[in-house]
Amino acid sequence: MKRSGTADLPLHGGRVPAWLAGRMMELGTAIAEQIILNEGQSGFLSRLSDPFWFQSYGAVMGMDWHSSGITTSVLGALKRGMNPKFSELGLMFCGGRGRHSIKTPDELRAFSLRAGLDGEELARTSRLTARVDNNAVADGFQLYLHSFVIAASGEWAVVQQGMNPDNKLARRYHWHSAAVRDFVSNPHTAIVGESQGEILNLVDARAAKARHALLSIAKDSPASSLASARKLVLPAHHDVRAADVDLKRLGAVLAVAHEKDLRDFASLLLVEGLGPRTLQSLALIVEVVHGAPSRFSDPARFSFAHGGKDGHPFPVPLKTYDESLAVLRRSLNAAHLGHTEKLEGFRRLDRLTRSVETNREPLADFDAAIAHERSISSQFGGRTVFDDRAERRSASKPQMSLF
Repeated sequence: MKRSGTADLPLHGGRVPAWLAGRMMELGTAIAEQIILNEGQSGFLSRLSDPFWFQSYGAVMGMDWHSSGITTSVLGALKRGMNPKFSELGLMFCGGRGRHSIKTPDELRAFSLRAGLDGEELARTSRLTARVDNNAVADGFQLYLHSFVIAASGEWAVVQQGMNPDNKLARRYHWHSAAVRDFVSNPHTAIVGESQGEILNLVDARAAKARHALLSIAKDSPASSLASARKLVLPAHHDVRAADVDLKRLGAVLAVAHEKDLRDFASLLLVEGLGPRTLQSLALIVEVVHGAPSRFSDPARFSFAHGGKDGHPFPVPLKTYDESLAVLRRSLNAAHLGHTEKLEGFRRLDRLTRSVETNREPLADFDAAIAHERSISSQFGGRTVFDDRAERRSASKPQMSLF
């Protein structure tokens, strides 16, 4: 099997606040449900194995667009949201961060008893993917997160992340069983990040002699043989900048959401009378659902759906988040009853946005867009983790008594 790609991300600490974690679980699950309805479990596993799509997925859910925390928070949200719906959605998330990763083999064995699969083989696969990335490739990153996503059919995806404390980066590794051929001979589509010099890769096919004879260790950059991989290397700066965003694609979304004629038509496709701010979020959500891999080259753009918990590019608009979720959930509930008109409305919204992008020149005024979002933030319940800290400080201050 070949790894489908990697991502290098700045290490971020902190936590996901409760007001965002619950919403991430609901939105992440609703997006996954739409993709599974359209493309099946295999289609969703394929998307999970794309580092660009995964980063865009996390950004549209309100996480910081470039941080290492997207990996942990998105996978944790999906495990909480999707595992209880296994009988409906057909996917199980096993493993996780730290101590949860150690439980992966046992979780896979338990799953296999329910699904009629070979639990020992799946446990072996889990260990192999971890060992390849942690031991066979000496790139300075030590794994601390291992998530194994398995379908009832036996198809699977693995997302795992390692930390390099020396350069303050995390590296995320993506795998997909659809590409697996041999774990010990070129198993990766690519291992790509900022150059750290030569690395040791004992699973490169060119190291067969070294593996078999154990006489030498091959030290050779994998870049030439692994150049076909999807690779994502994100910058260290925390703020979203114009250079991080495809301004024509963002311009199309803003035009559909805010230009009256386009907005009226887009609204009719989904729910008559939807406000422009919700349409903006939904246009980006449906691109995550329907977009081709080539459309996720700028994950930062998707933070214009619901901002970021640290306030970049703007605070998370909770009222908009909840309205977007409500529209998604109503469409999914109707689809389960055989009424697919609203799901088709999402497809048409996506086609409308792409048509505007193709046939017009709606380049976004980046600075004006962010200034506008920040000016209306309080109107839409904008919130960041810094608000939480201010509230805790206020609550901890002694109150003056009048008696």
